[in-house]
Parts: sequence; structure tokens; C-alpha cells
Amino acid sequence: MALKITEECISCGVCEPECPNEAITEGEDCFVIDPDLCTECIGFFDEPQCAEVCPVDCCVPDEDHQETPEELAEKKKKIHGE
Repeated sequence: MALKITEECISCGVCEPECPNEAITEGEDCFVIDPDLCTECIGFFDEPQCAEVCPVDCCVPDEDHQETPEELAEKKKKIHGE
């Protein structure tokens, strides 16, 4: 499933450069994750990097965008052409 950034985000920006899919952008009030680009870092890292570096633990699973690891791997292939 894709991740989302909760309202606890302090807009520090440490998550944005960590995303291998460039799914994280600065929103109006806080950073946001595009669920169409988020693969939970499958194929790149063992853990989602945004969640690993977030100082306030606001990168959490997005229950509205549930996907299997296989679906996330397919999404990665579509995004990166691999």
C-alpha cells in the first residue's frame, strides 16, 4: 500500500530527496505523497525511506491505497521501465 504523510508533518523536507520515485512534493501545508508513484521503496530499499528519516513519524500506510508487494513491484517497473 502507498504511504501518506499525516498532518503532524513539520515540513522539514528530509523525506523528499529520499524517495526513489520522486513521489513526495511540498504541499500547501505539509509534504504530500503521490499514491500513484509510491511503491514503499520496493525494489530499492527494505523499508520505506521517508518513514525511516521522518523525525516525527508522520509517514504512515495509506489505508485508501492498499496494494500487494507484487502490485508495488509492478508499479516500480512501470515508473522506471525496468
